[in-house]
Amino acid sequence: MSAEPPSESQLPRRGDVARPGQLASRRVYTGRVVSLDVDTVRFPDGSTGEMEMIHHPGAAAVLPVLSMPADGDPQVLLIHQYRYAADGPVWEVPAGRLDPGEDPADCARRELLEEAGVTAGRVERLTTIYTTPGFTDETIHLFAAFDLEAGAHQREPDEFIDVVALPLSRVLGMIRDGEIVDGKTLATVLFFAGFRLGM
Repeated sequence: MSAEPPSESQLPRRGDVARPGQLASRRVYTGRVVSLDVDTVRFPDGSTGEMEMIHHPGAAAVLPVLSMPADGDPQVLLIHQYRYAADGPVWEVPAGRLDPGEDPADCARRELLEEAGVTAGRVERLTTIYTTPGFTDETIHLFAAFDLEAGAHQREPDEFIDVVALPLSRVLGMIRDGEIVDGKTLATVLFFAGFRLGM
């Protein structure tokens, strides 16, 4: 089974423009990663209310594919990364926040090198997801990377990461068994396996 990624016109819109139904907005907090607004909103039924909205610049995530063997079970790289919010390490694909004006594919390549220590000869777009649209406008652009070459990682001081090569069938088993719980990783791996490989 194969699927074409959505066109650019189908992607979620970003930026500090008024949203449909927004009547007013008040900035409550501005941080290094996110900002928090309280918006007064007109709902579809005509009623009004307040919504807390966390704004995020967006991100890119990438599944590094080491090999594409004839048996259809490629080797992929995952990172095992310490996450304070999760009280310990979490299995993930490399990912990171978009810099202002940065193309998502360039962000995916940058994060691949920074976190996994590899460069990609080819990066393919998979899809774009909202992470939690109930309270944040964060979107993550998902990619797969091929023709990998070793490089030198450039991790941030707060990134504690092990890079592990695994067959995709094992990764799918880890998803089934609840070992992989990170949402962007679930979406990236399952989209790649289902729509690119038909697994």
